[in-house]
Amino acid sequence: MIGCRARLRSEDGSASVEFALVAPLLLLLAVAVLQLALALHVRSVMVQAASEGARLVALAGADARAGQLRTERILDASIAGTTVRTTTVRFERGGRSGEVPIAAVDVTADLPLIGVFGPTPMTVTGRAVLESTSELGPGFRSTEVG
Repeated sequence: MIGCRARLRSEDGSASVEFALVAPLLLLLAVAVLQLALALHVRSVMVQAASEGARLVALAGADARAGQLRTERILDASIAGTTVRTTTVRFERGGRSGEVPIAAVDVTADLPLIGVFGPTPMTVTGRAVLESTSELGPGFRSTEVG
């Protein structure tokens, strides 16, 4: 018969105890990696949609509203669509000299985070150089649509 000391030295059942201690940490790590992947995917889709809308606005004879609608359509068709707060189109000056006419599309959305971080607002901007400034008028001051 096995004595009391021999039983205490035995490692029977230690694997299940170790698993019970390590499993929650591994699960937390897996959820954190999935959360990070989701957040990066949503950000990537937002940047792509904003850039696509800005390229449409930058075309000669294009309408700012068309670029905004294109951006919203791309976002609605993606996982990021439910998180979008606002989409804004504006014209600005860019480049080193500040004389390059640029169409910019800003997208603000709630970054889907769980836990104590909650939904965090994030804004991304897509920019494109205008092909023509005739529709902006002289001096093409910064304006917003949206």
